[in-house]
Amino acid sequence: MDEGGKVAQDVDMGELPMAEHTDLHAATGASLAGAAAGAAAASAAAAAPAGGTPTAAGAAGPAPADFCVVAAAPASVTATPWASAPPAANAAAGGDIALPDVVVYLASRPGSPDAPPPAAGPPAVAETHLSVGCQVVGPFVVAGLGMVGAGLYLDMVQDWNVFVNVKEIIILVPSLLGLKGNLEMTLAARLSTEANLGHMDDAKEQWSMILGNLTLVQCQAIVVGLLSAVVALAMVYILEKEEFNIRHTMLLCSCSIITSSIASLVLGLITATVIVVSRWLKINPDNVATPIAASLGDITSLALLSWVATMMYDAIDKSYWISPVVIICYILVIPFWVWIAKKNKYTSSVLYSGWTPVVVAMLISTSGGLMLHKLLSRYPQMAALQPVINGVGGNLVSVQASRLSTELHQHSEPGTLPPGSQICITPSQACCSRQPHAMTAQVLMLLVIPGHLLFLSIISSKYLQRDALDLTPLFVVTYLFVAFFQVAILLYVAYILTYFFWKRHTDPDNSTIPYLTALGDLLGIGLLGISFEFLSWVGDDYAIAPEVPGAVTTLPP
Repeated sequence: MDEGGKVAQDVDMGELPMAEHTDLHAATGASLAGAAAGAAAASAAAAAPAGGTPTAAGAAGPAPADFCVVAAAPASVTATPWASAPPAANAAAGGDIALPDVVVYLASRPGSPDAPPPAAGPPAVAETHLSVGCQVVGPFVVAGLGMVGAGLYLDMVQDWNVFVNVKEIIILVPSLLGLKGNLEMTLAARLSTEANLGHMDDAKEQWSMILGNLTLVQCQAIVVGLLSAVVALAMVYILEKEEFNIRHTMLLCSCSIITSSIASLVLGLITATVIVVSRWLKINPDNVATPIAASLGDITSLALLSWVATMMYDAIDKSYWISPVVIICYILVIPFWVWIAKKNKYTSSVLYSGWTPVVVAMLISTSGGLMLHKLLSRYPQMAALQPVINGVGGNLVSVQASRLSTELHQHSEPGTLPPGSQICITPSQACCSRQPHAMTAQVLMLLVIPGHLLFLSIISSKYLQRDALDLTPLFVVTYLFVAFFQVAILLYVAYILTYFFWKRHTDPDNSTIPYLTALGDLLGIGLLGISFEFLSWVGDDYAIAPEVPGAVTTLPP
């Protein structure tokens, strides 16, 4: 086996029964002396019956019934030795067979109860429900509080002049908030995998990896920020037959680029720091990096968007040239970021292959933004809930996707699934089996209800201060149901997508999280809208609440 624990080369076992199907024990034995010596020893071993006693010096007696003797293997293959004979001992040994520099191994027969699973990667501590929960719950609560803050902030700023008069900005909100899934959470997943594989233990490699990934994220942030603004404008002008406004167009594009670039830089630095500290503290970064990125992503992006948009909007009449200059400057700096990312060995491949998931996810999130724009005109109280339900779903599924990707990197090669695995499984297999991924899914789903209850209580207390109606029991039950349903769907899709991309030789770290967080945004907005429609239909007080003071119930055309 190689250092990753995967079988490096099949061993020619001659006449040994079932030898070509055996799995060698964990890689802890001595290396053999070469292919020629290995082939000779294997041929000699073939003359002895399986399970028999080798005649070389150092033999340990008859092989156990559940094992067959493997006399030799290629030099790159190591296993737990059963008996060994160094060259001198072999030369001095009598008997019918002399084995030069050979280590005799045992290989478990297929189906044997003693057959161990293949070892993989550096030694890892087995995780339990409790250990995973303890590592996840803290970052999850912190992330949730950040999302609650973003929701309350969105509820406050939706009546600002720039949000009222440039209504396309509301459509931008899910797309820009989704950048944490498209870029920062993807960055967290990539660096977490590298850290778990031990590639960040060297300080020089660590800095090279972080620098390359930050430049890559800057390049992606500028492009995606510009594209999201263009798509939002196209949706408004085409679908709603709005009159084209060049100043609003320039304003939206410049605000989107500035917000995405600054937010990605700040969050990227924080994410890299969290992963490095996690390694020092012996904590699995897969469990904490993505929630931390999510905790600050929403509020950071939303605050930047509102402040930048307000300043640009106030200056647009006197200094209309500011927006075009900002756009041109950011476009001109893209080749510089591309050049750095291309020269970095850790990001050169992602620079070309990582665009499709990010762009598709942006399109999905922007579609959700158009849906949010329509729903907020009818249910302004949704503003405080939208970042929470979207963020919690994206947060939890990102933890699962990151862990699944790390497990695949440790136990198999791209294009090859671990033994006994398949792409399409049933929901019960994804969440209720005894596999590690199902254990993680169970822990994450257990966090949904208490987490949302905590976040709803904070939102409710804030609304009470504004003399709005309290959350009704029917609303709470309906909201918790759609939130749990959203997370269950996302966790199931996470398994399928991760294994699907791995089978197609695509790194899930760069592909799955953007799709999953974008799907989480679309599901969250859609399910939340359906719940409000249902509650309004049955006459629930919260869904048909009077206008919240300061909220915009109808956005102007």
